Amino acid sequence: MVPYQLYKQHMQKIADVKNALAVLQWDQETYLPAKGASFRGQQIATLSELIHQLSTEESLGNLLEELKAKEDLADNEKRNVALNWEDYNKQKKYSSAFVRLLTETISKSFHSWIQARKENSFAIFENDLHQLIELKKQETDILGFASHPYDALLDEFEKGCTVELLDKTFTGIRPSLKNLLDSITTRNQVEDSFLNQFFPRQDQWNFGMYLIEQLGFDKEAGRQDISEHPFTTSFNKNDVRITTRINENDFSSMTWSCIHEAGHALYEQGLPENEYGLPCGEYASLSIHESQSRLWENNIGRSMEFWKYQYSKLKNFFPEQLGEISVNEFYEGINKVHPSLIRTEADELTYHFHVMIRYELEKLLIEGNLTAHDIPAYWNEQYAKYLGVRVPDDKKGCLQDVHWSHGSFGYFATYSLGSFYAAQFFAASQKQIPDLSEAIENGNTQPVLSWLRSHIHQYGRMYTSEELCRKVSGEVLDIRYFLQYLIDKYKKIYQF
Repeated sequence: MVPYQLYKQHMQKIADVKNALAVLQWDQETYLPAKGASFRGQQIATLSELIHQLSTEESLGNLLEELKAKEDLADNEKRNVALNWEDYNKQKKYSSAFVRLLTETISKSFHSWIQARKENSFAIFENDLHQLIELKKQETDILGFASHPYDALLDEFEKGCTVELLDKTFTGIRPSLKNLLDSITTRNQVEDSFLNQFFPRQDQWNFGMYLIEQLGFDKEAGRQDISEHPFTTSFNKNDVRITTRINENDFSSMTWSCIHEAGHALYEQGLPENEYGLPCGEYASLSIHESQSRLWENNIGRSMEFWKYQYSKLKNFFPEQLGEISVNEFYEGINKVHPSLIRTEADELTYHFHVMIRYELEKLLIEGNLTAHDIPAYWNEQYAKYLGVRVPDDKKGCLQDVHWSHGSFGYFATYSLGSFYAAQFFAASQKQIPDLSEAIENGNTQPVLSWLRSHIHQYGRMYTSEELCRKVSGEVLDIRYFLQYLIDKYKKIYQF
């Protein structure tokens, strides 16, 4: 067998084990019985250790070195080899014992987080989180960093991302967001109480299933379920799982989590099938992944064009609740700007203050200037400072996100970066797709999906985020697209 085929075979074997592990993790968050938690943690740790061993075999390193020297590989093959060589050398830095310990700690932390949310007590989660933070600090030393230890973790989710870059980005955009928020608070507030009526669980579920299918989610290549925190996972492009959550007194909670996770799923369902197990069959980065979910959730899912068609369909599901509400009232209500407690339910403007708080908090934890014990007090102080809201309890405060229980330190910044990329990508699509607004107004979002498939999804990990952004839009990431998008939207709604 030729070397590239041997390499491909080995990487697909690793992918098979990774995806078997992903099935167990998906089940852990959806259907696992409570008593199964300890053995599930052991099973996940065993598979994680096996993946690490397969990913660091000396024979794989030798094969990659041989392929790196070949000049007759296609461009995508060269890119696959180069990226796997980077991955191989990174994985070699870890010991199998550390991988197992980290995985076991994460599994334990997840279940203590679930229990902590049930009892609304951060103290239940605190000790496991402390142990996890200590391991993540060790991981920064294992990976290495040039300037700041947090850089090592940021790079895991967004290649090349650093504290210096994010500090500059957030410092640059914060005043503009604050000024826009101040302008809005001087205007008459829009009405959105109709979103907090009683919306029966099954009716919400039925509408959510209708909605994701309308966006192009292939239900024969995926499914939706309920979980504590909405998420997306993929075992291959033909088996992509998403979850949502339902609050019968808050219509927004389920609806936009469905659209958000469907955006992630559409990306996964659009990756190249023939690159399964290889970098060019994987997503480009977490910020690009978030750009896909935020583009569908906000640029489309909160647009007047989208609801001009979908609102009458929505009223068929909830005639009593929405019968007297006009589409314009609905549009303004779903775009209400109001400082709030829950990140996933925040408006597009204040959302980024939620992200900044978590970014600063994680940075302090990894620096060692904050401990797990300090999190609730710090969290509450920052929410008062940035958003002017009082945090009533841990569940609506520092226990609301699942990420820390997954060990995903360094992830949150990609939510803001994803929103910035989304605005720039959507602006590019509007220029390149004839009559796009008219198509969306007629209930046809297929032109957007087709454009994303050809401009982003098909490339997998072929390009870095910045390279892909330049290829799609003709320029590197520019936050002015996002700011202009917000200004255009909110000036019309709030009339300032």
